[in-house]
Amino acid sequence: LQRMLSIAVEVDKSPNCSSCKIADVIFPFILNIPLRSQREAFLNTMESQLLRCKLLELLFQHSCDVPATLPLSLAKILYFLSHSSVLLHYQDETATWQRWDEMLQYLSLLLMSYQNVTLAFPLAEHLRSSLNDRVDLIIQKAKPRLQDGDDISHLDVQLKIEDFTSRMQQVLGQPFPLEITEKLCMLR
Repeated sequence: LQRMLSIAVEVDKSPNCSSCKIADVIFPFILNIPLRSQREAFLNTMESQLLRCKLLELLFQHSCDVPATLPLSLAKILYFLSHSSVLLHYQDETATWQRWDEMLQYLSLLLMSYQNVTLAFPLAEHLRSSLNDRVDLIIQKAKPRLQDGDDISHLDVQLKIEDFTSRMQQVLGQPFPLEITEKLCMLR
């Protein structure tokens, strides 16, 4: 399945457009996956980093009271950190700290996937371009285009992490479970 989804993203002249279409179709099914381990297995085994980005973006948009209008960027990922709710409908019986833990896990996965799509290594940095254009861009050693929202400062990150931490403290109290602390450090 993952290989077929990856190929489906690549066959279009615009992988960005095809990944959006495929993500729109798959997203309702992800919402109905009952177990966290199954959701994580599905997302972690995705071969298409671009499709993973789109699915995670939809997941976070769905969990925000006021969806962001920004294109996917580092600024939008910070927006998700500040505005996402952890109360998804399929998590009713899960402990509260585990909901926050899952949210942090997906936010880290979104950040890593986004970096792979935009910056990480030469073959992946032009994933938004078609295969023909990608080969030309790699031969030309063209730098990937960054989104306007990719220019964030360390202060922006620090303020959003502090805001998120205070939101979590109101719900979970102190001290945080070790899993939460580790994921916060990894995300930072």
